[in-house]
Amino acid sequence: MAAAMALDHNDMNSNRSLRLQTLVRLRWLAVGGQSIAVVITALWLQFPLPLVPCSVLIASLALLNTFLTIRFPPTHRLTPPAAFALLGLDLAQLTALLFITGGLANPFAPLLCVPVIISSASQPKPHSIVLAGLAVIGVTALAFSPFPLPWYPGTVLLIPRVLTAGIWFAIVSMTAFAAFYTYRVSLEASELSEALTATELVLQREKHLSQLDGLAAAAAHELGTPLATISVVAKEMERELGDDPRFGEDVHLLRSQSERCRDILKRITTLSSESEEHMRLLPLSSLIEEVMAPHREFGIEIELKEKGDRASEPVGIRNAGILYGLGNLLENAVDYARKKVTVTAEHTAERVKVTIEDDGDGFSPDILMRIGEPYVTKRQKDDSAGGLGLGLFIAKTLLERSGARLRFENGSPGARVSVEWPRTLMDTKLAK
Repeated sequence: MAAAMALDHNDMNSNRSLRLQTLVRLRWLAVGGQSIAVVITALWLQFPLPLVPCSVLIASLALLNTFLTIRFPPTHRLTPPAAFALLGLDLAQLTALLFITGGLANPFAPLLCVPVIISSASQPKPHSIVLAGLAVIGVTALAFSPFPLPWYPGTVLLIPRVLTAGIWFAIVSMTAFAAFYTYRVSLEASELSEALTATELVLQREKHLSQLDGLAAAAAHELGTPLATISVVAKEMERELGDDPRFGEDVHLLRSQSERCRDILKRITTLSSESEEHMRLLPLSSLIEEVMAPHREFGIEIELKEKGDRASEPVGIRNAGILYGLGNLLENAVDYARKKVTVTAEHTAERVKVTIEDDGDGFSPDILMRIGEPYVTKRQKDDSAGGLGLGLFIAKTLLERSGARLRFENGSPGARVSVEWPRTLMDTKLAK
């Protein structure tokens, strides 16, 4: 499952899609803004403006938007090539409009970065890089525009070359920074969303497994009546045909097996009714032992240290999230340990703490700062074993949901993970 999640993470960018209606609404906003700017410049300020070419460019964008609205349903999602084509058209239209209205001297020139930002937030990285390159070409073309900036009649506004170069550099820098920032924020949000979804699936699976005992009891109850009927019929057949050399042996076998099934169902029902409360409540020592049991057969010594009297240890409700979270932390410790892993359980009147230590190489400094984020995959840079990825994020999330605080640090030697709860969250007596 972890490999599949990692594969999904690698392909995540290629699977992101942009909803057409979102792009259409942004375009109508652009059409409205461009129209208002042209009307104010030409009619209110009465600056000399190439009104017909500007109107044609704005109308072409509006017509294309109208066609897309009619042709496709609101829920239609664009493939990356289609989104790239539409954003490229937006970039070309805006570049042409700015080119005939003063180039980089136009105060709306920085708007060229908008299509690139939209692409960075929703499209695969290669498409966004190409679109950013086209935006740089467009900004460069604006720097050499022969059309003057619309200004007061009789006055020519000359922009020094040095200032033009500065504006060019500022727009290119802003486009690159905004696109990179948007890409990183969008990527981290997507990773977090997928990781939280995986967390919910894991927790649901753990809860499902814990409910199997109840399902078994229900099945035993439902099967009891038909099996009792079979047993009664088998007794009658044995009474009539027990001495028959042809069917006697088969009848004896039928009755004995029906009795065996009844015994099995009786044990299941008895086990469920007698041990349900016992299985629902779990002392701290039993919880730790249940976490440790699956990891004892891997050639690594696992030592348990208990600080505190078992007579006063907390007894809490079985929590699938805590069992999975501590199990994942212990599994990572076993994977990276050389010979030994130490689990320390301690409890006081105020808190409950579990510490897991191994004698491995510990966390590298860069990983230690980012630990617990989705898809942090290695402890050490030179380690090819993987681990500490989505599973650790899920474990950390589940434990924090139970009210725990986690601390990751390096010991001497190895790594140390401390998980601490307020005792009220781990003791049913105090919870009441």
